[in-house]
Amino acid sequence: MERRRSSIEVIADMLRLGEAGKTEIMYAANMSYFQLKKYLKFLVDRGLISEVTLGNPSVSYRVTPEGLKLLRSIDGILERLGFREEL
Repeated sequence: MERRRSSIEVIADMLRLGEAGKTEIMYAANMSYFQLKKYLKFLVDRGLISEVTLGNPSVSYRVTPEGLKLLRSIDGILERLGFREEL
């Protein structure tokens, strides 16, 4: 039986991308556009990712050093709890 990913796992999937545009994040993290907007706002507001303007109107999102630190913590917790083997 498949289990649903937690919000923490979705955030980790997004942070693992390093730098990507909205469409790439949406497909790589397997989420809807509504979810993407919600999570991007959450991560940007907390300084875990930043918007990078590539041109008009092209925008990319890049993980910040704080985001990388959080990703390492999340991965450690998921591994310790045994969730990493399931993913």
